[in-house]
Order: sequence, then structure tokens, then C-alpha cells
Amino acid sequence: MRAILSVSNKSGIVDFAKGLVEKGFEIISTGGTFKTLKDAGVAVRYVTEITGFPEILEGRVKTLHPAVHGGILARRTPEHLAQLNEQQITPIDLVCVNLYPFRETIAKPDVTFQDAIENIDIGGPAMIRASAKNHESVLIVVDPADYSEILGNLGNVTSEYRKYLAQKAFAHTAAYDTAIANYLAPSTGLPEQKTVELNRVIELRYGENPHQKAALYREGSQKGAVLDAEVLHGKAMSFNNYTDAEACWNLASEFDEPTVVGVKHANPCAVGTASTLAEAWQRAYEADPVSIFGGIVSVNRPLDADTARALKDVFLEVILAPEYTPEAFEILSKKKNLRLMKVAQAPKPTLDYKRINGGFVVQEADTLGLEGIQQSVVTKRAPTEQELQDLLFTWRVVKHVKSNAIVIGKDGRTTGIGVGQVNRIWATEQAIEHAGDHAKGSVLASDAFFPFDDVVRTAAAAGITAIIQPGGSVRDEDSIRAADELGIAMVFTGVRHFRH
Repeated sequence: MRAILSVSNKSGIVDFAKGLVEKGFEIISTGGTFKTLKDAGVAVRYVTEITGFPEILEGRVKTLHPAVHGGILARRTPEHLAQLNEQQITPIDLVCVNLYPFRETIAKPDVTFQDAIENIDIGGPAMIRASAKNHESVLIVVDPADYSEILGNLGNVTSEYRKYLAQKAFAHTAAYDTAIANYLAPSTGLPEQKTVELNRVIELRYGENPHQKAALYREGSQKGAVLDAEVLHGKAMSFNNYTDAEACWNLASEFDEPTVVGVKHANPCAVGTASTLAEAWQRAYEADPVSIFGGIVSVNRPLDADTARALKDVFLEVILAPEYTPEAFEILSKKKNLRLMKVAQAPKPTLDYKRINGGFVVQEADTLGLEGIQQSVVTKRAPTEQELQDLLFTWRVVKHVKSNAIVIGKDGRTTGIGVGQVNRIWATEQAIEHAGDHAKGSVLASDAFFPFDDVVRTAAAAGITAIIQPGGSVRDEDSIRAADELGIAMVFTGVRHFRH
């Protein structure tokens, strides 16, 4: 029996090779793998002994030869074996290959384009695909985690296990090609073809509901703040925990000042900012003490003991923070089921995917912040300095609320949020009802323009003093006129933040 071993990841390869030799395999190898095995005392032959042809083009061509691929691709039929015999080719029964470190290379901050290109493997994928195609006759091994099980199964390998290894091999090369294609693609825009590589990180307890299976996946080798967050304490995260945590952290990250965000069902229910985290929490909690119960909270500062003492008295599912002081962690970890996540900032996504039956709609991610808006006062009265601060605060929040969305707030906290209504006036009425007496003196942010002046008039009746919205409606003048009539200051941004 003959095996070819040529791996970039050499973890466990010496023990695997020794195990194969004990099982009666002749080992063929190349390059660095050959040296590793030879230095370890493994009986191994260099591939050029088999091909009778030297490596050329600085090693670019060494295994691309009939003596290799004929031995891999031959079915164990009399006809194929006779042809091998005529050409003096020995069948190859096992191929162990993993590929040049392309992902690791392009992850280096100083990588050059030429370095990246040189780390595109050619012979490796060819051997993997050939072996996987002929998996009924050839065992294909791409994952060091499988070495021990394969050694244990030799001599009694089922067709189902061969098929499993073949599927894993094709997934390996597909993921590799995806990484290359995405690296070569333009850095912006929507390409004609988009291949996405998903690697399972963990299985989750269940999906949105108990009858749905779920798992957490990583796209390629990308990093994510919540995806890569460390769960320091508490029970396992669920599907809903992850989606809510992502929404919560993304909103908290919009702010530079100490901020606390509460999220329920992927929508903000309470947001507070202040000079200290403890005060920010108090403002957020007062914004909606009902909805925040059983919710998720994110803070954008190291979580301190004063804030932890306030948080521990409220039932929460998850807390996200960049750090926890030792005292804060001690206080919060006494709650057995409360998940405490340590989160680090990560690059913002470039594309946003939404599933539809049979495909996806794909868009550039909405990463536009305050720096992308053009503040334009369109009413006779300009907002006061305090109103402007409140307007910009609510504008950052409304971006993260499901459309139709209205957010009202004042003094660094939300006072009312209207979520996901089918018309804007209902969202406004919901936010005002939620705010109650706190609506008076608040400001209002809308994620999209007003088609009529009804929002302005409803807001004025509740005591709201200033409005921020994108503008752009054919009826903008109606809303401006109503605001002037009612003494409301209104600012246009020129930017819409629909969120579906």
C-alpha cells in the first residue's frame, strides 16, 4: 500500500506517518513534510523518485505527474489496474494533504500581493480533488483531527466513512478557493459572483424556537466582536442571545461617551449616556424598566463595581462589556445563569446578507455614522445646544431600531421608542405613549422622511420640541410649515436608516 503525505499544517503528521508505516504503507512525501518525516526517522521516499521527473519552476511543479495522479485516480478494476501495470504506476491508497497557508499569509499586515499569489496551492488541491473523486479506492485526509480515527479504522473502512472524508475534502478545497476569490475581488461593490465560506464554531441549544436546530458559524477567517467574544460566566448562549447581543453591541459602539444599551428581541428598548457608566445605566433603566427585564445589556466601558451592583438587581440574560473589574465580576458571577461576555472591537462588516427563499439579497452594510450626515436646519427656529445634543443622540439610536422607527429622548436617555410599525404615525404614537409625561421636552428622531405633517403635529401635542429626520419627501414643505407654526426646530440629515 502507498500513501502520499504533503501537508502545510504538520501537527500530528509524524505520529500519523509512523502509524501508517506500522500498517504496511510505503510513504511518499514532498518538501517540508519530507524533511519533517525524514528527521523524525520515518521511512519516506521523495516524490521525484516516483515520478522520475525533477521538481521544476521553484517547486511549482512536482506532484502534477501521471505517476501521482494515475495512481490516485485509478479505480480498482481489472481494466484500470492493467493500464497502471503497463505504465509501471503503483496505485496510491491514501492521500494526506492540507494546503499552503493562504489565509495566514494574507492576514499579515505587511503581506504583498506577490506573497499572497505564491501561497496559492495548485498541486495540493489537484491531489485532494482527485482522491475525493476516487474515494471508493483512495482515503483522502485533510484534517489532522481525523488522524487517530483513520489509523483505527484502517482495514475496516466503510463506504460511508470514505464518503464523509470525500465531502470534507471538497469542502476544504471549496473554502480555500473561496478565500482566494474573495481576496482577489474588488474591495468595494457587489461582485457578479459571491462565494461565502461558513465554518461552524459551535452548535447552539436550539434556534429561535425549540423545534429549530441552530449553530454559530464564522464567515471565512473574519473576526466579529460578538462572534469572538469570550463568555466568562453563565450558561451557554442561544441563537436569540447571539442575535440580540450583536444588535446591542453594535448600538453601544456608536457612542464615545459612557453608554449603556438595553435590547429586547433585537430592538433597543433603553439607551442612556452620562459621564459615568453607573449613571448611564440608571438613565437607561429609567427609560424602560419593564422591557429591559429579561433583556440584554451592553456597555462601552470596562464594567465597574458601582454599575455591577446596580445591574445585579435586574433579571438580565446577557451583559456585554470590553472588560470587568475583578469586583464587578465577583458581584455579577454570583448570578449562576447570567452570561457575562467580554467583547473586543472588530472590523465593521462590508456586506449585509438577508435570506430569501432560493437566494439572498445582498447590500453594502450600513456603517454610516454621524460623520456621514449633513445637518441642515430647515425651520425658522434652530435647535438649542441641548436640543442638538439630544437630536444627535436619538439619531444614533434610531439607526438601530426596526422600521418604521421613531425614537424620542432627552438629557442623554431614550424616553420612548416606536418599533417596526407599518406606518410612521403609529410608530410616533407608540413612542409617545411609551414616554408618557417624559415626552414633554424630548426631541424626536425618525429613520425616514415624513410623508405628511401628522408626525410633526402629534409630536408638538405631546410637548416634543425638536425633530431630526432625513427629509426628501415631496411633502417636506408641509412638515416644515407645521414645525414653524408650532415652534418646533427641525433638522434634516439627508440620510435614511431603514432597518428591516
